[in-house]
Formats: sequence, structure tokens, C-alpha cells
Amino acid sequence: MAKLNTNSNTYIIAYSCVMVVVVAFLLAFVSSSLKPAQDVNVALDKKKQILAALNIRNLSDEQSTQMYEQVVNADAIIDSEGNITAPGEKGGEKTGFRLNSADYKAGKLAIFLCNVEGKKKYVVPVYGMGLWGPIWGYIAVNEDGKTVYGAYFNHEGETAGLGAEIKDSQTWQQLFKGKTIYGADGKPVLKVKKTSEIKDKSCEVDAVTGATLTSVGVSNMLQEGFAKYNKYFKKQGDF
Repeated sequence: MAKLNTNSNTYIIAYSCVMVVVVAFLLAFVSSSLKPAQDVNVALDKKKQILAALNIRNLSDEQSTQMYEQVVNADAIIDSEGNITAPGEKGGEKTGFRLNSADYKAGKLAIFLCNVEGKKKYVVPVYGMGLWGPIWGYIAVNEDGKTVYGAYFNHEGETAGLGAEIKDSQTWQQLFKGKTIYGADGKPVLKVKKTSEIKDKSCEVDAVTGATLTSVGVSNMLQEGFAKYNKYFKKQGDF
């Protein structure tokens, strides 16, 4: 029986191929095994962001899950005409909750119908671009359909201490509370501007210091986002 030549090119190539297949199989197995837990964590983080927009923060994981189920009456889906196409359900995770930025761009919009301390609130997701990558936010709207109840923003890669403040600074996020979203004509008026450029404090928020381009991205995101939702809110309000 011929002795196997472990120094031959054929052996080395065959051995490498086998190892690649084995490692790929193991990685796929580990990934599939961890995916359920990863999905749970992603969903939990999203719930916390929605709750933060409703000014409900600093809860444990269990408290966040319970509070989301308590305050979110439905995770509805609306179309670009403001019509509800899927009503969702209480504490919903299967309808509007599953939508992402691609759905948003396609005109399939999520809206979370909430009740906080006996008062109706709406939470809408908005998506945009910052200086270094995607940014997004959840904005809670009062029952009037045209003023902000609360806001939460996040990012993928903005600069720490500068653009990243849209996520890290709760103080900055609170500046949005009470701001007017829509003008009398139904068009979005909520904007982020440099302090020196602010003319109407009822609808304009100070930009993040040292993060001009990220702030512009947030402003554009809000303008474009609420333009998508204006037909829905027009049906709820009187503008």
C-alpha cells in the first residue's frame, strides 16, 4: 500500500478544502443555534427605543417587555395615502414591528398606536443618513397629530462625542418635546438648525454642537419622514 505523501500539493489542497467545509459547517451551525437568541435581543432593543420615544427609559429587560405590551395597543401598517393596511395587535411584534428601512422607502409605513397614562400617543419610525452612515429615530406624537411627545435617535457610526450625541444625549433628545411637527398647511415644519439660524422655537431645535452634518441629516430625516405620514395624521387631526 502506497504511503500517503502529506507534502504533495494534492494532499495540501484536499486537506485545505476539507477544513474549509468543516469550518463553514461549524460556523453555520453556531450561527443558526444563536439566531433565536439574537432575534430576541434585537426585538428587545427595538422595544426599548420605542419606549424611549415615549419618555419611558431606564427599565430592566423584563420591565421593558412588560411595559411595551402594556402601552403599545397596536403595531399597525399604513400606506402612502395614510390608510391602515394591517391593524396590528396589542404588544405587537408581527406587523409594523417587523418593518425596516427598505419597507419605509417603499411606502409601507409602521405606526405604533399607544396609550400612556390614559392618553393616546403615536410612535413613528424615521430613517435617514448621518455623516458616516445610517441614522434613525422613533418620534412619539401627541393625540393632536402635530406635536412631539418625545423622541429617540440612534446611529450606525457617528463620531463619539459629536454626531453620536443624537443617541447618547437624552438632554438633546428632550429638546424635541412639545415641538410642532406640521404647519397649518399640513406640511412638516419640524427642523434641526444651528442656534444662530433658529427663527421659530416652536418647531426648530438646536443642532448638536460640532456635528453640523449629522444634525442636517436628522433634520432632513424628520422632514422626509413626517411628509410620508402627513396624510395619516391629517385624518386624525384638523389641519
